[in-house]
Amino acid sequence: METRRANEVEAERLVGAYADLILRLSYTYLKSTHDAEDICQTVLLKLMGAPARFEGPEHERAWVVRTTANACKDVLRSGHRRRTVGLEAAPDAAAPEEPESEVVDAVMALPCKYREAIYLHYYEGYSIREIAKLTGRSESAVSAHLSRGRAKLRTMLEGAYCEQGV
Repeated sequence: METRRANEVEAERLVGAYADLILRLSYTYLKSTHDAEDICQTVLLKLMGAPARFEGPEHERAWVVRTTANACKDVLRSGHRRRTVGLEAAPDAAAPEEPESEVVDAVMALPCKYREAIYLHYYEGYSIREIAKLTGRSESAVSAHLSRGRAKLRTMLEGAYCEQGV
């Protein structure tokens, strides 16, 4: 009974600490709330069942980010993602929600490698070195992705402001 309560407390801690991070990171990859929720559940279950103990909170968080990114990439590669839906299902589809901001829309429109680097750097606060470790890329590649992503964002956002007459 004591072990069960300890497991429940640990599960609550993990969900509280990582659910939001996993959902947001998954959404940047998949652009689907439902798929992001599925990834969140999968990663949290893997984390709860992980036999190895982590060296510390940063190691645990890095494991979560890496596992989430890999799970998203698996979904993007799967055939399920490329499946089509008949036209009879179209009327039942809900209209997309209004975007939070033009900046978020612009970030979401970036190619995956730029979106990933910008999200991890600006939204999660990781350094270039940490992003390189998490994604398996070199620091120079991450730096280039950040630089090119910012340039693309600048172009996209300047275009949006020019169209609005700002």
